[in-house]
Amino acid sequence: MRLLIVEDEVRLAVSLARGLTAEGFAVDVTHDGREGLFLAMEGSYDLVMLDVNLPGMNGYRVCAALRQAENDVPILMLTAKDGEYDEAEGLDTGADDYLTKPFSYVVLVARIRALLRRRPRAASPLVRVGDLVVNRSKRRVARAGTVIELSGKEFAVLEQLAVRAGEIVSKAEILEHVWDSAYQGDANIVEVYVSALRRKLGSGAIETVRGAGYRMVLHAA
Repeated sequence: MRLLIVEDEVRLAVSLARGLTAEGFAVDVTHDGREGLFLAMEGSYDLVMLDVNLPGMNGYRVCAALRQAENDVPILMLTAKDGEYDEAEGLDTGADDYLTKPFSYVVLVARIRALLRRRPRAASPLVRVGDLVVNRSKRRVARAGTVIELSGKEFAVLEQLAVRAGEIVSKAEILEHVWDSAYQGDANIVEVYVSALRRKLGSGAIETVRGAGYRMVLHAA
């Protein structure tokens, strides 16, 4: 899943991005409100973490602009303001949750996962493909009852293929959702992770559709 962090405290933003990347998310970061609004409008994000005090455009205005544009991306506001009126203003402008600095990283990750579970398209955290079960909230995978250990990136690639099982998913789509926008490496990195998944799931689990991408076709064993 892909997250956007709009936070003007550079060290905090970098630290959060590093931690969330280790959790298996693709994370983009900006430190300016106007750029954050542009990225949120133009990109395909599963969640936006939005600071209130931002240069260019404050977080309340960014949030309000997204909602006025009927963009329903979950928004988690991060702010040093801890007054009840500040929290009410954030929620009234369209934020889905509100976290006051300083905050626990463990609580932050739990809030993120809770918001992602609430999205209509992710009503169930379980994705079943044949005898494979992908638990998106716990980030666990099992086939025929046997747990399969995956790295964060392997899980993220599998998730993109599993939620669209039977469809062709291009390398570009996988890169967009699993790697952040700063990634400038070889797109063939996707092949490396698909090969790793085939070794763990079985060689027939993922088809290569030449010139188009990959398709998960896993059936019960």
